[in-house]
Amino acid sequence: MPLVRINLTKDASPEAVRAISDTVYEAMINVANVPQHDKFQIITRHALDELVYPADGYLGISYSPGIVFIQVTWNAGRTIDVKKAFYKAVADGIHAKAGVRKEDIWISLTDVAKENWSFGNGEMQYAPKE
Repeated sequence: MPLVRINLTKDASPEAVRAISDTVYEAMINVANVPQHDKFQIITRHALDELVYPADGYLGISYSPGIVFIQVTWNAGRTIDVKKAFYKAVADGIHAKAGVRKEDIWISLTDVAKENWSFGNGEMQYAPKE
């Protein structure tokens, strides 16, 4: 049930965008046990002045104009180890497939309850069982 938002520079090639999108989806399936075909993503390209990050770095990590912000909202319940493995799979995969520096792959996870989703028809598909 994830919703993924990917924000990156407008200069990213279509091939890089596709590689980033596919890598996040593959990591969700292979690492986080997300069902196949559950691929909902919003990809937004930005001018350089619209991607704001600390010029001096943060926590010992330096960033470049090639930074990619990835926000994932998904169901709560995954362990710390699964989340760590997800971060690693995404960073390694994007670096290998799109050439983005691992330092520039910034990820935020938001855990929500299953009842916080509607996949259409104005219905709560995963309503709690009564």
